[in-house]
Amino acid sequence: MVPILFVLILGLAFCIERVITLNVATINTDKLLSKIDDRLQSNDLEGAIEVCKVTPGPTASTLLEGLRHAEKGPDAVEKAISAFGGMQMSLLERGLVWISLFIALAPMLGFLGTVVGMVQAFDRIEAAGDISPTIVAGGIKVALLTTIFGLISAIILQIFYNYIVVKIDTITHKMEESSIGLVDILTKNKIFK
Repeated sequence: MVPILFVLILGLAFCIERVITLNVATINTDKLLSKIDDRLQSNDLEGAIEVCKVTPGPTASTLLEGLRHAEKGPDAVEKAISAFGGMQMSLLERGLVWISLFIALAPMLGFLGTVVGMVQAFDRIEAAGDISPTIVAGGIKVALLTTIFGLISAIILQIFYNYIVVKIDTITHKMEESSIGLVDILTKNKIFK
């Protein structure tokens, strides 16, 4: 039970860290693009860059990288956004491998407890030389409890994992939309030479 509890606590720590990080990384991209557009309408590229600098999150950082390459043309902006966006994606997905590991470990440790419990039950039968319910009940109880605890731990971590993956997908989708929107805004405001 102790190893399963340890896996659950570690898994929850990774999950909570990711949830907090992803919630901080979520911004209103339409509002951000509107602020950038307002600056670019008054031909203030530096002001648009500053808007991205003060806005937290991977979307603003990716758009900032695109704005820094705006004077080099649309291809340079798209390349910069694509390259920097890939780096931001890896940061968003950090820790997911560990959460997956803990999801897999919890039921395995539970099944290991099942095997240990059954071995204990058979050891007691062998020592007593008799099969009575009271002799095997303790071992079977250990077997069932560890299986239950392992499965419950995996279920809890899987729910968090799925929430995190959906959150990452949402942020990624918003990043892609805003990147396309930035190129459109730059084109509309004739920033490309």
